[in-house]
Amino acid sequence: MDTPRLPARPRVGLLGTGPWAHRTHAPALAAHAGSEFAGVWGRRPEAAAELADAYGVKVYEDPDALFADCDVVAFALPPDVQAPLAVRAAAAGRHLLLDKPVATTAEDARAVADAAARHGVASVVFLTLRFAEPAAGWVAEQAARSGWFTASAHWFGAVFPPDGAPSAYAASPWRKDKGGLWDVGPHALSVLIPVLGDVTSVTAARGPSDVVQLALRHTSGAASTAVLSLGAPAAAAGVGLELRGAEGVFSLPDWTDVPGAYGRALDALVTAARTGVADPRDAEFGARLTQILAQAEAQLPA
Repeated sequence: MDTPRLPARPRVGLLGTGPWAHRTHAPALAAHAGSEFAGVWGRRPEAAAELADAYGVKVYEDPDALFADCDVVAFALPPDVQAPLAVRAAAAGRHLLLDKPVATTAEDARAVADAAARHGVASVVFLTLRFAEPAAGWVAEQAARSGWFTASAHWFGAVFPPDGAPSAYAASPWRKDKGGLWDVGPHALSVLIPVLGDVTSVTAARGPSDVVQLALRHTSGAASTAVLSLGAPAAAAGVGLELRGAEGVFSLPDWTDVPGAYGRALDALVTAARTGVADPRDAEFGARLTQILAQAEAQLPA
């Protein structure tokens, strides 16, 4: 099926009204010069009305009505709410700006990728490290190198710290239930895979709190590790990724301006929609990340 055409200024509708939508999605959509922020739908009507009013856009009582009015649908929803709505949006011919993880089951993530392909719509998954600068440029530079030996990644979030106030994202039931593996695991994999190659095997072990340790092998032959948590003590929180190979040791740089990164994700989606060339960070890639995380989760004690 041909990719649905986009107008000069595509209309973008937002699904979701939580802290991530307030801090990243809505301000980025409002600031984006190449599109029109058209409206908001949320599961809590009063929250949707509040967010829509803040940006002077339409509030929708029904997601299908938003699909009918928009060219692109941006998602700021829990993954298992996002997935079925993304399938519906694709069936309506709308391009998909997805959040990570696309879903928390391989079957649901596969349904999203298949729906995008079946209905000819473009898709991009907003993976922060793949769009925020200078991190995104650094990943591209490392992907052009060869001779990798190993890599180590860690993402220790203090969303649910044992020794202080929880973050603004602590009210998210799915994060509490699924932990760092699912919330920040996609970020680590989104860097390791384009540099070292797809994952050929994964072994997972549980640590304290919600800590999950992953040992990975890649198609390049390199090995990597990732340690993930949302329950780190505040003083222990931090993110890092180090690559080691024949050309030396390379460390992920700090990044800033997450709303700006979201704008670049929308740019990438618009480019994919207009050219018909799939973005490497599309729903198919999101489905692969979900498959790997599900394989890891299946190894953990209940």
